[in-house]
Order: sequence, then C-alpha cells, then structure tokens
Amino acid sequence: MDRLQAMQVFVSVVDLGSQSAAADHLELSRPVVSRYLAELEDWIGARLMHRTTRKLSLTAAGTELLPRCRQMLELSGDIQAIGSAPQDAPRGLLRVSVSTSFGQAQLADAMVEYVQRYPAVSIDLQMLDRTVNLVEERIDLAIRLTNEVDPNLIARRLTACRSVICASPAYLLEHPIPLRVEDLSQHNCLTHSYFGRNLWHFEQAGEQVCVPVDGNLLANDAGTLMQFAMAGAGVAMLPSFQAGDLIRSGALVRLLPHAEPRSQSIYAVYTSRKHMPPALRSLLDFLVLRFPEQPAWDVGL
Repeated sequence: MDRLQAMQVFVSVVDLGSQSAAADHLELSRPVVSRYLAELEDWIGARLMHRTTRKLSLTAAGTELLPRCRQMLELSGDIQAIGSAPQDAPRGLLRVSVSTSFGQAQLADAMVEYVQRYPAVSIDLQMLDRTVNLVEERIDLAIRLTNEVDPNLIARRLTACRSVICASPAYLLEHPIPLRVEDLSQHNCLTHSYFGRNLWHFEQAGEQVCVPVDGNLLANDAGTLMQFAMAGAGVAMLPSFQAGDLIRSGALVRLLPHAEPRSQSIYAVYTSRKHMPPALRSLLDFLVLRFPEQPAWDVGL
C-alpha cells in the first residue's frame, strides 16, 4: 500500500464530504478510493469513518488520525520541494480569508501578482462576510476591515479604508444634490444590512456627526449596494477601494466631499510570529507594499 496516497485519499474524503467527490478530485475510481480507505484502516487497526447513505462522520480514531495525516502530507510536500527550490524560498499552500467586497475589488488581483512572483506558493482565497476563527478553519492570514483588533491575534496594519457618499448621474437628475449631511434624510439611502443601517457616521469640521438614514433597498454586501447605486436607485456609502474607479470614470458622482464618513483600518491578521513560514512572511511583506498608507484607489477623490 502507498501509505501517503492512502492518507491523501482519507484527507480528501473528509474535506470533500464523500468518496465520490474525493475520487473525482484525485482522478481515481470510486473502488480505488474505497480500497485505499480499507487498507489504511487495516494498517491503523481501527475503523476511521462511519459510512451512511447521507453523510460521513469520523470515529474517535479517525478524528485523532486526521491532523497527523495532514502533517505527514505537508511534510512530504516540503521534502519534495527541497531539491527544486532554495531552502528559504517561499513555497506551500496559504489559506487567506477576506471579505467579499475587498476580495473582489482589490485582493484577487493582488494574489495573482503575488503567485506570479512566487510560483511555488499556492493561495486558497476564502471570501467570507463573517469573522473566521483562524485556528479552527485553518486560515493562515485574514484581511480584516475593522477598528477593533482581537488582542489574541497578531495584526499588521496595511492601510486605511475610507468610504465615500455617491450616487449615479441619473439619480441626481431627478433629485436635489445634498449639500449638508442632514439632507441625506430626504434621500433614498442604500444601506448595509448590518453596518450603518439606520445611522451614517461622519467627521465634519473636526466633529463627529451622526445622520439618520432610510431607504427601500438594503443588502449585506457592498458590491450589491454599488450595483443599486449605479442603477440609479439612491445614495450609497461605499468603500473608496470599490467606488474610486467608478467616480473617476463618471459612472458615480461623489457627494458631500467636505464630510468624511468614519474610516476603518485594513489589517493583515495571523495567529503567531513564532515559526512563521517563509511564504507567510513574504505575503505579509508583499501586502504592505501593495497597500500603502495612501492607496491608489484614493487618488483623485
């Protein structure tokens, strides 16, 4: 039995949820996958999974074996890479978590540039609009837009996340242009389901101002709010990293430039500085250069 291959089959079955999915992923037949699992159980001397028609679940032995198999496969990959790359060259898989809006607007292109520079590194980009548990979900690096950093994690600030108030030219042809933040109460404001749904926060003339807003369209994703705004549905508060190009092109018009919506910071967050792999260190350094304090998306705004 090829024990490493059997471990790869076991891990794939667990990660993908079925033997058939693992067979497709590994380009093996279903009987071969079943045989590898049976031989691994014979070698271990214990049943690893409960198999039913609906789902697979790990036995106690399977739960204990799974992380060890992952370690063995990772070690095998590292050993194979020794002969083809310098000892300290970045290589291996990095799992990166980011919000959908920032991931689609900015990070996806950055990851393409990064892997072109470091082709021995693979990136698994998880775009999730929730706060992930880095340890439980095996995330190496999370990009977070926040002003409250978890004290149990290491956070490296990248840049600021500003927002802008904007609307389409079509909307402004039919509605008066707001001249004061208070005028927003007279407009159909496109709001986020979870952030600033009823109040928009500004800094104006050095003071904090809160403005009640309301509208008939809300969404839990900034990209959807941007589409609403471009369709002429109302006034939106959008991240400048998303709306900047549209404002420069004239597809959206920036409103109330004298009033700055409350900003956040963009952080790269990870679990520990100890034993940091070269790939993670290189990605952090790359992101610091890619997203400076004055990012390109804010030019001209």
